[in-house]
Amino acid sequence: MTAPLTLRMHPADNVAIVANEDGLPAGTRLPDGLPGAGLELTEKVPQGHKLALVDIAAGEPVRRYNVAIGYALRDIAAGSWVHERLLQLPSARALEGLPMATVPAAQLPPLQAYTFEGFVNADGSVGTRNLLAITTTVQCVAGVVDHAVRRIREQLLPLYPHVDDVVGLEHSYGCGVAIDAPDAVIPIRTLRNISLNPNFGGEVMVVSLGCEKLQPQRLLPPGSIAIQDGRSPQDGPHTVCLQDAHHVGFMSMIDDIVASARPHLERLNARRRQKVPASALVVGVQCGGSDALSGVTANPAVGALADLLVRAGATVMFSENTEVRDAVDQLTARAATPEVAQAIVRELAWYDQYLERGRVDRSANTTPGNKAGGLSNIVEKAMGSIVKSGSAAIGHVLAPGEKLRADQKGLVFAATPASDFICGTLQLAAGMNLHVFTTGRGTPYGLQACPVVKVATRTELARRWHDLMDVDAGRIAQGQQSIEQAGQELFELLLDVASGRRTWAEHWKLHNALVLFNPAPVT
Repeated sequence: MTAPLTLRMHPADNVAIVANEDGLPAGTRLPDGLPGAGLELTEKVPQGHKLALVDIAAGEPVRRYNVAIGYALRDIAAGSWVHERLLQLPSARALEGLPMATVPAAQLPPLQAYTFEGFVNADGSVGTRNLLAITTTVQCVAGVVDHAVRRIREQLLPLYPHVDDVVGLEHSYGCGVAIDAPDAVIPIRTLRNISLNPNFGGEVMVVSLGCEKLQPQRLLPPGSIAIQDGRSPQDGPHTVCLQDAHHVGFMSMIDDIVASARPHLERLNARRRQKVPASALVVGVQCGGSDALSGVTANPAVGALADLLVRAGATVMFSENTEVRDAVDQLTARAATPEVAQAIVRELAWYDQYLERGRVDRSANTTPGNKAGGLSNIVEKAMGSIVKSGSAAIGHVLAPGEKLRADQKGLVFAATPASDFICGTLQLAAGMNLHVFTTGRGTPYGLQACPVVKVATRTELARRWHDLMDVDAGRIAQGQQSIEQAGQELFELLLDVASGRRTWAEHWKLHNALVLFNPAPVT
């Protein structure tokens, strides 16, 4: 057996987590130099799970990150396994009386001279990939578009070697919905803004059915987007409507879509990568399949990365409302201004009300896999999740589906649900051109519209999923790498990926469907 390894996040914590791959058996005595030195385990404690360092009486707080992550439901003896069945979930922090922009911004010296090779767009944004996207107005056309995409990929892409791929923006929206409900603005603007993602080069191609509620003119109103083909913006993008009378049979629809793709492909193919500053990066950070090591290894490494990106003038988005809600006081305190702090409160209050309408609360977030990985509840999960944001001041807040403006640089809170697929979709709509995703339990998550760099929290996962994980942050727990070194490694990897290096998800062509957040009724 390897030497016992326990990790404590703060000197005031009364629990530590076990880092050994196979956990620690009952009877293990912790050696000097570790949290709990001299303790003998009274029962087996699995990897990532908590070990009581002292006797904890019923009703007393269990502290990790120097935060009460729960209250003991019964007496817990030192050396015992502390799991979710022994903890009462604390109440959520009220959204009144919070510290508002009270923490001075960290003085982070600027990073200069870092560059990558990207595709510069007419609006000044930069793509990390050169993709043709086909926007759809309604789920009904998804099968036709999928067939057309396969034909474009097989027959046309070989003729345009500088185009990376063609992407059908399939989704489940567009009809059978309360399209005029107040919250319908969220899925509509999400789909509109995804169509304008920097990785699509400003080319907008639309396929419509014809009878759907989300008509092309409503999705992309005339004048709302720049048109690349020389026509007036007031004309709107060229749209293939499947119900048009000139479509006689299935193949005429496919032929029309393929023919419409050619001029877009020609313009995209004329583009070349060019050197641009690292400030052109728009990086979304997210975690999924989290475990108790997420907040020890991968997420702190991403936090260090976030600070480097901010220092380089780039934009970093962190999200996941329910996974930051219990750290709301940390967010509002770090806001650059009281107005930003109030915007954070506004978005989280709206989401609280959204959950209440469904008669659930934030405790519904934590998954069976999270708990198997040692995360007892949403409070503990949130404390490990928030560290992905690093230490910079929070300069901007986006509501779901909103798009970043060119002047919104630095650290941004993009308020999204915590669902991996919905969060990724909304970050794409915000303008993300590169994605960083941490995982402890493991997930093959990917996005077709954007490279995803996957970071494993545990060396065992990185080793077992050697051709799915891009980075092993588990080395931090073993003392083989510092958090700062891991952040620098990620920073340099991101510049390479932004310049065209393929991630494992891209290698295997793994991607999840776009999932629009639709809080409005379905009719």
